[in-house]
Amino acid sequence: MFSLSRRTFTLSFASSLAYVGFPKFGFANATNQGKLVVIILEGGLDGLAAVPPIGDPQLLEYRRLLLPENNIKIGSFFALHPSFSGFVKMLAKGEASIIHATSFPYTRRSHFEGQNVVESGSINPFVEKTGWLGRAMDMAGLSGRAMALDMPLLARGNVKVDNFFPANLKGSFDPTIDITRSLSSYFGNAEAHKTIKRSIDGVERKYQNAPKFFSRDPAQLALQAGKQMNKDDGPVAAIIRVHDFDTHANQGADSGQHADQMRVVNDIFVNLKKGLGPSWENTVALTLTEFGRTVRMNGSSGTDHGYGTVGLLAGGLLGKSSVLADWPDMKKLFEGRDLRSTIDYRAVCAACIERAFLLDHKAIASKVFFDPNLKKISDQIFV
Repeated sequence: MFSLSRRTFTLSFASSLAYVGFPKFGFANATNQGKLVVIILEGGLDGLAAVPPIGDPQLLEYRRLLLPENNIKIGSFFALHPSFSGFVKMLAKGEASIIHATSFPYTRRSHFEGQNVVESGSINPFVEKTGWLGRAMDMAGLSGRAMALDMPLLARGNVKVDNFFPANLKGSFDPTIDITRSLSSYFGNAEAHKTIKRSIDGVERKYQNAPKFFSRDPAQLALQAGKQMNKDDGPVAAIIRVHDFDTHANQGADSGQHADQMRVVNDIFVNLKKGLGPSWENTVALTLTEFGRTVRMNGSSGTDHGYGTVGLLAGGLLGKSSVLADWPDMKKLFEGRDLRSTIDYRAVCAACIERAFLLDHKAIASKVFFDPNLKKISDQIFV
């Protein structure tokens, strides 16, 4: 999915994409704001599988059968799952970072509640009708048109955003605005027809420069997202949604469902960079997931809903690569089962907003995340 300010585009299928942040109805954004991509990983990313702490002796004790044999070492303490072959190259080039033992401050382990929390930015589920990215775009003065069948909660703000969904039906690839123009002319400006005419005029605007239908494969969505964001009048933000991280059974180690989905995330980062071209230098992309997985493997060779997980960031805006972690004692698991979270992931999201949209941290903390005490960590993530 994409973010908001120029336009927004969402595809609500196996994976989805939403653009937000186009210049309103085609007028270019004259600010020096950067670009922000949020990759939502639904189901709960296993942070200990994605970035295993190989230097912690407890890891082998807890999950011997869930550890890949071909981990990519990135230091003496951490490694990357072999699925991240492209992401590790970004680390080597100073354009990717890892935030470990992190999570939103939500601990009830419900998918529905957790996904609402990480998109709304509120620590209490189903309280807010807007999302943290939408509120940030409001603050940054980014409004416009969204291309989506359903507007992601993450991108909803207080500024009304029109939406458009590209159909995949015969005859819909090259829509014509002749009918809407005829209808608009027919209803004219009569007082009784003003509401109808406004609706018809809105449809006409949607069909101007209507997007072509494209693949819903997440890696191809990322490539398309990057290409659109690289345009002078393209979106400044995007949201890409990936499912199937809820691996209660047969999770696997080097291969398996979780490994397959992590490879998808890797390909998203790689294709984003390819599609963005020179705009990659002015972009930061980050993953977002509702919670982690249990430290121990369950009886079905899988893992259950947990707490602490990992966040992956990439993009030229970072200016350096780093692994940020206040590593917890794994002998003292959260509620006896989960990795503890020692970094509030809201602070990571706030740092990305601050750097991409050139906003003040205190304002972000208070008006976007409703927590004036939210820690500022942008200096630890960005040069």
